[in-house]
Amino acid sequence: MAGLAPAWPEPEPLDPLGAPVPRYGRGSLSDLLPTIAAGLGVRELSATMELAPADRACVFLIDGLGWEQLRAHPEEAPFLTSLLGTSLNGTGRPLTTGFPATTATSLASVGTGLPPGAHGLPGYTCEDPATGALMNQLRWYPWTDPYVWQPHPTVFQLADAAGVHTCQVSAPDFEHTPLTKVALSGGTFHGRLSGEERMDLAAAQLAAGDRSLVYTYYSEVDGKGHRYGVDSDAWRGQLMYVDRLAQRLAEQLPPRSALYVTADHGMIDIPFDPESRVDFDEDWELRAGVRLLGGEGRARHVYAHHGAAADVLAVWREVVGDRMWVASRDEAIAAGWFGPRVDDRVRARIGDVVAAAHADMVIIATEREPRESEMVGMHGSMTPVEQLVPLLEVRT
Repeated sequence: MAGLAPAWPEPEPLDPLGAPVPRYGRGSLSDLLPTIAAGLGVRELSATMELAPADRACVFLIDGLGWEQLRAHPEEAPFLTSLLGTSLNGTGRPLTTGFPATTATSLASVGTGLPPGAHGLPGYTCEDPATGALMNQLRWYPWTDPYVWQPHPTVFQLADAAGVHTCQVSAPDFEHTPLTKVALSGGTFHGRLSGEERMDLAAAQLAAGDRSLVYTYYSEVDGKGHRYGVDSDAWRGQLMYVDRLAQRLAEQLPPRSALYVTADHGMIDIPFDPESRVDFDEDWELRAGVRLLGGEGRARHVYAHHGAAADVLAVWREVVGDRMWVASRDEAIAAGWFGPRVDDRVRARIGDVVAAAHADMVIIATEREPRESEMVGMHGSMTPVEQLVPLLEVRT
């Protein structure tokens, strides 16, 4: 095996607050599918990454498998680890997810080829400006019209219209979800329960067209990380399993194919102590002037009462500014946290204050978010452990 690629291949530009800006336009999740599709001849899209074209391309997204977690567990993932360096049959590099590093946002970035400020899913939860309600963009609750919320076509839809054999292979439950509709639809959806069935069908679908684009997905690395942490036997067991799945798929690739293994975010375990877990529902200073708390523990959207935004920003900087990057909405947008531009329809979805953790801590909310507050593994911010995800490549 060749030597491992560096954890962060080049210095990241820092915004005025010192936060590392995601690599939009040159190495983020939103750049991957447009580059692949451009190589397949989809003229509406252009390549922004250096990927050699392939007639058949498959993206295997492993929910929650960060670059740093993979590098730290070579024994549990021998096949994926073999792709971290550069060799005759594989190359590996890290991508940044975009901000926040969370599933709904990242899947929308993957599927639309757009950064969060354009596709409009800027977090786990955010305010719907039309109703004032806090919307969960993963569970799509409360209901809002998906195609109003995210009106852009997906890369899969553009590829299908260009004559590319296009499909998704995932769990059956995901077929009709609003998130799938706005982020991952286009071509044909194939629901399969087991990971092995998904890998086998993904390979068969690759071979079904002279030009093919196939997406497949596995979620339980993330699930075990949230529940038990990325330092747990349960998480390691899932990594071992998904390593075998990736190898199974790679060994079945038809000729003229490229397999890309990636993820939607990394993860960090947060200790269960008051310093590491600041409870918004018990902290009167953080609650003062706040009408809605959105986002998640390590990437918060804070919505202020009318006229209170400046005071909320000042208090959050005073209370948690030593452990979080705390920005106003305008500052976060200008710094490029959500991409090079933020569409008008998206702007009001972003908090009056945006807070992203750089220390090993979270802002939990035990009354509003009891289930999320009990998670061991967390993600969302712009630290390398959360932000960097692998891009591993196998070609035939």
